[in-house]
Amino acid sequence: MTIARDYAAVRLPLLEVSAHLFLQLAVILITYQLLWPVFRRLAQVQVIAIMIAGFLLGPSILGWAWPQAQQWLFPTELEVGGTTLVHPSLAALHIVGQLGLVMYMFLVGASFKIDIVGKHLRQAGATSATGVLVPMVLGGLVGWWLHHEGRFFTERVTDWQGALFLAAAVSVTAFPILAWIIYDSGLVNTRLGTMALACAAVDDGCAWVLLAIVVASANADPTGAFIAAGGGLIYVGFMFLLARNWLARLNEWKPRRGDGERSGGIPVGPLTVILAVVLLAACFTDFVGIHSVLGAFIAGVVMPRGLLLENVVKRFEPVVGYLLLPAFFIYTGLNTQLDLIFEPTVLLTAAVVLIVSFVSKFGAVGVVARFQGMSWREAGAMGALANARGIMELVLLNIGLDKGLITSELYTILAIMTVVTTFAATPLQRMFEHNGRKCGLVFGPAGEQPSTEESGASAERAGLNPAV
Repeated sequence: MTIARDYAAVRLPLLEVSAHLFLQLAVILITYQLLWPVFRRLAQVQVIAIMIAGFLLGPSILGWAWPQAQQWLFPTELEVGGTTLVHPSLAALHIVGQLGLVMYMFLVGASFKIDIVGKHLRQAGATSATGVLVPMVLGGLVGWWLHHEGRFFTERVTDWQGALFLAAAVSVTAFPILAWIIYDSGLVNTRLGTMALACAAVDDGCAWVLLAIVVASANADPTGAFIAAGGGLIYVGFMFLLARNWLARLNEWKPRRGDGERSGGIPVGPLTVILAVVLLAACFTDFVGIHSVLGAFIAGVVMPRGLLLENVVKRFEPVVGYLLLPAFFIYTGLNTQLDLIFEPTVLLTAAVVLIVSFVSKFGAVGVVARFQGMSWREAGAMGALANARGIMELVLLNIGLDKGLITSELYTILAIMTVVTTFAATPLQRMFEHNGRKCGLVFGPAGEQPSTEESGASAERAGLNPAV
């Protein structure tokens, strides 16, 4: 019997996938809303509660406490005719999570302040380079060591490939979660927030090229790395040099009578164009190997600023952030086995990885930012934000596991590192900000500045936005 016929034999469960998906999303919503009051008291942003909910509903917590309920609610495999297949429910959850991830990164790009980066290009370049090079070197050394330990990478991976994978894993930054932290912390129009996002974009782009090299070389196909690097450069050039001018015409759209009534006040024509561009951008960057999230982010950056884009962001943010995106965290939590961490060798390795991750990001970025003219408080906050790894790290880990590059032990170690570094980012950033406020200073568009009406008037006279 073929797989196709086997699937036909279980068509009834397939018809029930949508209903099961609705139940899963409802459980996710309820779980992270119950967690949110606790994490709010811990000076966290809501996305941290969503991320932790994904791990709680996975096999490590719910699966340990009530395995039957966890396996029924979030099934991962399906036995059909003696063949183990991916359960349709897991596939549906994965697709919803990826859609949420892509749309969220578009919203991040649509809120990105290019003009602030331009005013501080030298500082952004130096901190970006540091945020890439130092983690790559230290992470690469740890990866080489872990490969020789023999239980963290599969047999397909050589020592230099293991070094490159850990270099990518340590150097990556939580692009989507970082944007959420910046938004919730009121740092959207500040030098700190904008430079942190700019550095994250550069760091993540380099990390994906490293990952593409590892995947391509493990498959004995070196062309994959060249396609990723070349395709990424072509895409960025096309979007900024050509697509940006074409998309500027969206603000010239003349709505017809009744146009926009069905889309919450947004003209249907421009909305269709925007969504099509985002999805095509995500498709292309996924195809060349630099991941859909970066494509969606660039699509958001090149969109013309104005009332149209503001309305799109305002309408889509709640649905994307609180309904679609949580599905990604649940999918990730299903691959994490926290019980592995209690083995002495794994626990020691986790401690080493965590120390290297903190030193290479928080320490290195903070020191360089200080030497680039930031105050020590702003530099410390910059290092704290850069140290968050969140979604992007989890995406990278899922690819490494799906491609057969890493074992469950290394996946769990890096997942724990992701949670710890991301969890620490907001309290550390707010600690530096609080110390500044005690001195009468706040983070503004030009850096740390006095939090007085006089300073706001001075900033306005200098052509800056005094809003924080």
